[in-house]
Amino acid sequence: MASLTIRKLDDAVKTYLRLRSAKNRRSVEEEVRVILRELIEGREEPLTPFAVPTAALSTTPTRQRTGAVAEASVTLIIGGGIAAYKSLDLIRRLKERRIEVRCVLTKAAQQFVTPLAVSALSHERVYSDLFDPQSEFDAGHIRLARECDMIVVAPATADLMAKMANGHADDLASAILLATNRKILLAPAMNPLMWNNAATRRNVAQLQRDGVVLIGPNSGEMAEAGEAGIGRMSEAIEIATAAERLLRPPVPRPLAGKRVLITAGPTHEPIDPVRYIANRSSGKQGFAIAAAAQAAGAEVILVSGPVDLSDPQGVTVKHVESARQMLEQVQAALPADIAIFAAAVADWRVANEGEQKLKKTSAGMPPLQLVENPDILATISKLTDKRPPLVIGFAAETEHLIDNAKSKLARKGCDWIVANDVSPATGVMGGDRNTVHLISRRNGGKDGEIAVDSWPVMTKEQVAIELVAHIAKSVTDKSREPAS
Repeated sequence: MASLTIRKLDDAVKTYLRLRSAKNRRSVEEEVRVILRELIEGREEPLTPFAVPTAALSTTPTRQRTGAVAEASVTLIIGGGIAAYKSLDLIRRLKERRIEVRCVLTKAAQQFVTPLAVSALSHERVYSDLFDPQSEFDAGHIRLARECDMIVVAPATADLMAKMANGHADDLASAILLATNRKILLAPAMNPLMWNNAATRRNVAQLQRDGVVLIGPNSGEMAEAGEAGIGRMSEAIEIATAAERLLRPPVPRPLAGKRVLITAGPTHEPIDPVRYIANRSSGKQGFAIAAAAQAAGAEVILVSGPVDLSDPQGVTVKHVESARQMLEQVQAALPADIAIFAAAVADWRVANEGEQKLKKTSAGMPPLQLVENPDILATISKLTDKRPPLVIGFAAETEHLIDNAKSKLARKGCDWIVANDVSPATGVMGGDRNTVHLISRRNGGKDGEIAVDSWPVMTKEQVAIELVAHIAKSVTDKSREPAS
């Protein structure tokens, strides 16, 4: 049986087939084949549209994602030109990059490459007819236009580009291009005189104004004897690379080349071998900042007190117990470009730690003499040598938040203070959300007006991303300042 045509389907069956095929990223025809195969193998599913998961109703296509790199999909429109042979290599290059490919052939393209060859390489059915009864009963051209992450046109002929620029839709390819809301990448290919023709130049200018992205054309020999110039379609690997760049844009790394030192978590100050003084800090905010700084390209050294958290990937973590150990590791990590002190360091420790477990006595509780711990933030802020250019402290307060934070900024000598209310009612200590205020001196001066930037309630990850963005802007602005 070469093909299968099914007519007179009721609406419920049509809906089921359309949703199921969209969910599985197959054509309706191919989905029918799968259903029949499942029936033969005894693995039938209930024939009801409600059997399709609600995810299939999403406007964003659902696809299975495997591996470390997220999969993507393109609809590849192959135009009619001798360069169409390169599209076969392009399919392979896209699939090498874990990009799924569904292909559309124009009528002219079929004079240069066959649907069989394209289907064999893409492992998908090839589409070519706007009025195909097997796919258009449920507006298949709309699915081809939108059930993808991007549309690539290669080769993009002068005729196809003219249709796009003027909104024509008289065949499947042009209808898809007019109906899409996805990014479009064109790889033009034509004779140099056609490329330089005033009409083509107008069309190219219009397409670029419409947001269409072009790659090429390149300069070189044409298929026609004695013809050379600009008009050669870009090579398949160039087009695939450009498509991947659009589908998976590089993550901005504004802190690349910067060394960021961060403290996080509580400290445990021993009373005896089994008891210690501590606080309720979870370390979540400091760890989130470390992850955000690493994602922004920084080399990150995280000095952490005792926490129940996994080390952030790509971050150098130094685990400590006490405030004195934390200060030692902080000093060892200098120099740094940015220092962020998010740890909730215990203010006091026991003067004389018991070598053995302290026992109850008839005289009552044994006296505990407390002494002040080193002030890590103030120590680093007031360094004359190796002081990081940007030092940021945290102020965890339960009352008079802004006033206390301003006072801490002046007293400690740091550049910024991130103030947050840690009253029990807020749930900040140990929780996943935070509300912070960024306290800083205007224009970075030691004297003058203090600015307060209050942020809304966010997750601690969002706070971290926002703080790193402010740091990156500050670093960038300082780099642009003229040398004194």
